This record gives sequence, C-alpha cells and structure tokens, in this order.
Amino acid sequence: MKNLVILTGAGMSAESGISTFRDAGGLWDQYPVEQVATPEGYQRNPTLVTNFYNERRKQLLTVRPNRGHELLATLERQFHVTIITQNVDNLHERAGSTHVVHLHGELTKVCSSRDPNDPRYIRELKPEEYEVKIGDLAGDGSQLRPFIVWFGEAVPQIDIAIGYVEQADILVIIGTSLNVYPAASLLHYAPRQAEVYLIDPKPVDAHTSRPIQVIQKGASEGVAELIERMVP
Repeated sequence: MKNLVILTGAGMSAESGISTFRDAGGLWDQYPVEQVATPEGYQRNPTLVTNFYNERRKQLLTVRPNRGHELLATLERQFHVTIITQNVDNLHERAGSTHVVHLHGELTKVCSSRDPNDPRYIRELKPEEYEVKIGDLAGDGSQLRPFIVWFGEAVPQIDIAIGYVEQADILVIIGTSLNVYPAASLLHYAPRQAEVYLIDPKPVDAHTSRPIQVIQKGASEGVAELIERMVP
C-alpha cells in the first residue's frame, strides 16, 4: 500500500461550520490574535482566553464532520493514510480517520500552564467538562490551559510530521493558505517523485516549482474528485 499523507487547514472544516480565523468575518476579526492566541495574551487575561476556548469547544458539539472528512476516512482502505492537520477540532477523528497528527494542538484537551507539553498533565475533556474555569488545576498545581500551540510557541509535532511527509508517495494539501509556518514548509520535504495534489477553492501560492495537480474546489467536492483521480 502506498503512503498517502494529507495536510489539512481551516478550509477542511469550514463546510462543517467551524469559523476560520483568517477569512473576512473570521475569528481574528472578532478577537485580535494577540489577545487569545499568544502566551502573553493568556498571562494578561487568562479569563478571556479560557472563555474563548470554552466557546470554541461548545461549538464542536453543534457541528459534524462534512463529506470531505468522511471521504478521507474511506481512503484508509486503499492507502496507509496519515492526516497532518493545522486544525484543532476533532472532526477527522469523528469521521473515522485513525491516524491524525495535530500540529497546533487539540481543542478537546487541556494541559499544564507551567509546562504545556508535559504528557503527564495533558488530558482529554469529556463534553460535560468543556467549560474550564479559572481555579481548575492540572496535576502539577498550575491552572489548566487549552492544549493549543499559540503564536510564538514551538510546534512539538513538526518533526513527526516531517518524517511522514518524507515517506509520502502521495501528498495532498487541502484548505490551507500555506502561509502559516512551520506547517507551510512541509511540502518541501516531500520526495521529488511523490505526486502532489492541492485542493482549495481559491488560488494558493505553493512557493514551489514542482508539479502540483490543482483541484480548485471546496473540501467535499475536491476530495470526491481526488478519489476519482487516485482510486481505480
């Protein structure tokens, strides 16, 4: 079986109704990134940040995986599939994908605010626990914080992601502007002989001279066309 590596961004979940951060009317228009997605913002106003992610978690209970998520899960029958996602939602898993690498953290998890990547204190919240409060503590006695990689923080999973891309026979990029590093650099680790597909309704500058098969559609329609092209 061939190694199929799929890099997904906000456009993957947009059809499910998850607000994207960068588009007009997106979350960055409502909340400056400095307030809710940086360590400094958290230090300044932990209540605002905690409530922001509580709301994002509650939104997960109102949305479901779209057809694109579901179709990607079916590809595990024909390929060794690794999904590397910039998204912090759990829609890939809920659609049935079994091997997902979250570059930017996971909304349904919390961790220590003293050492966010200490595995001893990272835990999955049940839906009834999605409302985290100031005073809820991690095992090390520090305030529980969202298990999210904020701007200015290291991306612990990037080396793992690079390892998968380096072994890819096929790389598919879906719904990402390729503007957020280090995720945007992953394309450059794909072997020269790997096939590369890019699915996005808008034009995307991939910053590369290598041949890329572009499917200029949204996630669900684009993945359906991808499968027609790839699966005999």
